[in-house]
Amino acid sequence: MDTLTALTTRVSVPRLTDPGPSDEQIDLLLRAAIRAPDHGMLRPWRFIVLRGDQRERLADIMEQHTAESFAEADPCTLANARNKALRAPAVIVVAAEVTEGHKVPVWEQVLAAGAAAQNIMLAAHALGIGAMWRTGAIAEDAAVKRRLGFADKDQVVAFIYLGTPAGALKPLPDETPDRYVRELPDD
Repeated sequence: MDTLTALTTRVSVPRLTDPGPSDEQIDLLLRAAIRAPDHGMLRPWRFIVLRGDQRERLADIMEQHTAESFAEADPCTLANARNKALRAPAVIVVAAEVTEGHKVPVWEQVLAAGAAAQNIMLAAHALGIGAMWRTGAIAEDAAVKRRLGFADKDQVVAFIYLGTPAGALKPLPDETPDRYVRELPDD
């Protein structure tokens, strides 16, 4: 698939199944990720690749986060939280390991990690791998960041779920960018 086709046809795939990406495909996804724009060459992106039983550790973290965040969480709620980590054959956690006090502001470092995540999404689509980018409150939780091996200052920008699409893809509406383009206001 050529680059423009990948860019203009990519869609998120919420339902994923086996098989997941191969070792070679994971390597290509991460190679694409580290080519993201990066002002200052800080390379703030960090990746945790979870497949097979490794996802159980993320499931533990998700269940524990829910239990700590919601005292009234019943067993069904906890099981649902746990199963989020298991809904795809592979998960790549993308985080920005930021350098505070640098001339490149933290927000730009986070955007660089976000661009790396987007490169993973596009590369997955080009390879025929279904992908879904998720975050939520868990991505901002300091305890979760520590359990993932990151510092409080760092930011989790994506949990990218990867696998084979289960079912038909839902196409995005065919629209033009006109409604999103603005003119510079007059003084």
